[in-house]
Amino acid sequence: MPAEAPYDLLLSGGHVVDPANDVDGIVDVAVRDNKIAAVGVNLPGSATHTVDCSGLWIVPGLLDIHVHTYITRDSTVGGFGGSVDGDAHFLKEGVTTCVDTGTAGSEEIEHFRKTIIDRSKIRMFAYVNISAPGMGDPEQTVSNLDPKKAAAAATEHSEVVVGIKTAHFWTKLPFDDEHPPWASVDLSVEAGEICNMPVMVDFWPRPPERPYDDLILKHLRPGDIHTHVFARQFPIIDDDGKVYDHMFAARERGIHFDVGHGKGSFWYRNGVPAIMQGFPPDSISTDLHMGNIHGHVHSMLDTMGKCMAMGMDFNEVIYRSTVTPARAIRHTELGTLSAGADADIAVLRRTPGTYSLRDCGWGRLAAKERLECELTVRNGEILWDRQGLSCPDWEDGGPDYFNMPGTQARGIARLWRD
Repeated sequence: MPAEAPYDLLLSGGHVVDPANDVDGIVDVAVRDNKIAAVGVNLPGSATHTVDCSGLWIVPGLLDIHVHTYITRDSTVGGFGGSVDGDAHFLKEGVTTCVDTGTAGSEEIEHFRKTIIDRSKIRMFAYVNISAPGMGDPEQTVSNLDPKKAAAAATEHSEVVVGIKTAHFWTKLPFDDEHPPWASVDLSVEAGEICNMPVMVDFWPRPPERPYDDLILKHLRPGDIHTHVFARQFPIIDDDGKVYDHMFAARERGIHFDVGHGKGSFWYRNGVPAIMQGFPPDSISTDLHMGNIHGHVHSMLDTMGKCMAMGMDFNEVIYRSTVTPARAIRHTELGTLSAGADADIAVLRRTPGTYSLRDCGWGRLAAKERLECELTVRNGEILWDRQGLSCPDWEDGGPDYFNMPGTQARGIARLWRD
């Protein structure tokens, strides 16, 4: 039999945490043809390129399922002026898959796909906003909330659309005939029923007409996602500091609770007691946009670090940043280092020390370590290499040292563009 081709890339000596496969130890990860080829100790065979990951942690590429990335300068379509560039902001944090949460509605999703999603290095999915014109003021007009249009757009673009999104509906003014309390939620669930996709809800409770427990116990379906779970407005912790029973009841019936940190949706006064009493978030996400990127949120790794400081251990944080978000968006082929999976990998450094991390109320929490991304592999290509771990010393660069495209010969993405 002919000898098997060498691996394109071998990450050796790192501590691998792959919750989907119960891997937790120092093993090697091999990549061939943009796929995970093998994970194991002292893998046989050779590699075109080997990276020493000793002292580092190798995990599946992270999934951030609440971001805003639809940027457009076309005045004939919508878009959100505060969206971020996915390739610029997420790959350097070990995030290889992100999901735009309803920035685009049914009238915009095709433009979003052609101009952003299909051109991105990062894998990008989207929720379609129940508001046909997309996020913003149009979300307040019930006639814009069209379940048939949203479901049709989601079905047409099902390769990249993972669900329906509702947010920001009628948070202050009195309800009336033109603005029923549950219009946005119920129409979104109707759209989800039509296209057989989950709904993500950004919600503002207004009892008695629109109480929070009714949302998670009566209006949402199993598999639907409530984001911003630790926001200040939600009755999660009672006056005695206990997690309300309705939280556990909703989780039991299959509601998925997502962090969605955001500019004003992450408070330790909810998160710390919830986690300490056995109610961690189902998934960790940032809600990153230009309005919070230099403020409360910073990054996925920063948000994961806050969850660790609140009491979650490292392995659970990885689990809830890989396996559970992949499950929530029904792409369970992601968030894993299984042989044959797309080679999406994050190599992290855990730096011990004395740190403090703040929430959206400017409250501070002490942290004993910080997470940093040293290397990100997306679809077999190294797209982030913070300290040149994949590079030779310059004296050993060889004949290609002065030829920038020469990185391609080592199976590494071309970091410089002509």
